[in-house]
Amino acid sequence: MDQRFTDDNPRGLYFLADLVNAVQDGSGATPGGLEAVVEAHGGPPLGLTETTAREMREAAAVIAAILDLDDEDGAAEAINALLDQYPARPRLERVPGHRRWSLRATAPHDAQPARWLLSTATLALALWLSERGYCAWGRCSAPGCGRYFIDTGRRTPQRYCSTRCGTRVRVAAHRDRSR
Repeated sequence: MDQRFTDDNPRGLYFLADLVNAVQDGSGATPGGLEAVVEAHGGPPLGLTETTAREMREAAAVIAAILDLDDEDGAAEAINALLDQYPARPRLERVPGHRRWSLRATAPHDAQPARWLLSTATLALALWLSERGYCAWGRCSAPGCGRYFIDTGRRTPQRYCSTRCGTRVRVAAHRDRSR
């Protein structure tokens, strides 16, 4: 199991980053690819068609636009606009395999998958922004990467999506200084 699911970090936000990254890199562009990301994070079976998969990709682009923001006022405005358009119906649920309760958004039974995604995303982003007080997310600064990440650190803002990217940048800088 992914280590991120065993700690106290925001699982719903990892889902959003993974979904946006999968759409961005192409692995989540198909109905099956999108369903695999949702399933990996404990989401509901969606039964995506080509049409609903396209709508999910469009919803992922909306989420990516928020993850690109680093101004908390602008992020709050964008999230509030989405909350108005896609109100979340939060419910406490137990995450399978965990003892703690989790606050999750539910959509009406007849809601389309993209509507469910945007309701889930806005609730998760709103909770994270209100808890942290700043945009604790971003895009990797490593040249050639650009993957989205959720910043769970408490000190300096995160700049890279992984230790691999951070190390790659530091090694390249060290080599440049040694020349």
